[in-house]
Amino acid sequence: MFVTVVCVSSSLRAARAATFVYFVLNGTLMGMWLVQIPAVKQRVGISDATLGSLLVVLGLGAFVGMRVAGRLADRFGTRVVVPAAGALCAAALVLPGLARDPWALAGGLVVLGIGNGCLDVSMNTHAVHVEKAYGRPVMSAFHATFSVGGVIAAIVGARATGAGASPATTLGAAGAAGVVIALLPARSLLATAPTSPVTAEPTSPVTAELASPAAGELPADDGGKRPGAPARIWVLAALALMCMLCEGVANDWSTLDLKTVLGAPASTATFAYGTYAVTMTAGRLLADRVSRRFGSAAVLRYGAAAGAVGITVVALSPWIWTALAGWALFGLGLSGCVPQLFSAAGHADPAAAGTNVSRVASLGYLGMLAGPAVIGWMTRLTALNHTFLLPALLLAVATATAGILRSATGREPEPVPEPQPVQRA
Repeated sequence: MFVTVVCVSSSLRAARAATFVYFVLNGTLMGMWLVQIPAVKQRVGISDATLGSLLVVLGLGAFVGMRVAGRLADRFGTRVVVPAAGALCAAALVLPGLARDPWALAGGLVVLGIGNGCLDVSMNTHAVHVEKAYGRPVMSAFHATFSVGGVIAAIVGARATGAGASPATTLGAAGAAGVVIALLPARSLLATAPTSPVTAEPTSPVTAELASPAAGELPADDGGKRPGAPARIWVLAALALMCMLCEGVANDWSTLDLKTVLGAPASTATFAYGTYAVTMTAGRLLADRVSRRFGSAAVLRYGAAAGAVGITVVALSPWIWTALAGWALFGLGLSGCVPQLFSAAGHADPAAAGTNVSRVASLGYLGMLAGPAVIGWMTRLTALNHTFLLPALLLAVATATAGILRSATGREPEPVPEPQPVQRA
C-alpha cells in the first residue's frame, strides 16, 4: 500500500510540473510573436491600421481554437489534446515570419491564433484536472508562469534582434524548440478518461477521497442533469469578460495614461505597465494560498474590489506616483480573479470541463480584445483617465456577484493531506 500511495503522489507532481511547462511554453510562444511584430510589419510593408486589423484576425483565430479545443479535450482527453495543441501553436509560429504580403500574414496569424486558442483552453482544462486531483487550489500559480514565458520571450527576442536574426529565423527556431518541448512532457499529463471525471489509481487510499463529493464533485440530481448548469457557466463567462477587459485596458493604455494625461517622461511612463505586471505576477503566485484559506469567492470578491479601488485612484489621481500605486493595486487585485473563474468552470462538471472552460476563456478573450477598443472609443467623449471608471464599474459588478463561484461548483474542493508513509511495526 505504501508503494502505491507514493506512485500516485509522484504522478500528480509530475502532471503538475508538466502543466507548468505548457503554461510557460504558451507565454513564450506568444511573447516571441509580440516582440517580432515591428520587424514583421516592416518586412510585409503594412500600415499601423492594417496591422491592427490583422491582430483582430489573430484574435478571431484564437476564439475559434478555444471553442474547438474544449470539445476535443472532453472527447479525447487532455493528455492527447494538450501536446497536440502545443505542437500546432509552436509550428504555426514561423508562419508570420515567412509572410511577405498582408494576405500571407493574415493566413499565418489565423493558424497561429487557432493554435494559441487550442493550447490555452486545453492546458487550462488539464490544470483543472490537476487541481481536482490535488484537492486544493493550484490554478493561479499556473497563470503566473504564463507571465514568466513572456519574460523569457522578451530576453530571447531582444538577443536575437540584436544579433541581426530575421523574423523567419527567430520565429522558426523558437517554433522548432517549442514543438519538441510540447511533446516531451506529454507522458506526464493525467490520463483523463474522455467524458468522465479524472480518476486516480483505484488501489490508492487517496483515490476515494478525490472521487468523493467532499473533493468538490457533486452527484447528478434526480432529474439526471449535470451540476454545471449552462446559465451559471455563462455568468462565469460574463465575469471573465469583465475581468479580462480590465486586463486589456492595463496592457494597452497604462503607459499612455501616464505619458499623455500626467505628462510623465517616456522612461517613467513605462513603469505604469511594469508595476501592474509585477503585482499581477506576484499576486498569482500567492492567490492559491489565499484561495485555499478563504475560498475562491473571497479571492474574486476582494480582489475585484481592490482592483476597482486601484483603477479609480488612477482615474482621479493628479500625481504620477499615486497613479503608479493605483496601477500596482489594480494588478494585485486582478491577479487572482480570472484563474478562479476558469477553475470554477472546470469544476462545475468534470465530464464537460473542457467545454465549460472554453466558454469562459473564449468570452473572456473577447473582453481582452474589446477592452482597448472600447476605451479608445470613449476617449472621443471624455479624457483618457476618466474612461478608466468603466473598468472600475465592471469590477464593482464582479465584487457584487462573486458568490457565483460557490453556486457554480456546489462547494469548493477541500484540502487533501499529503500521503504519509505507512509505519511498520
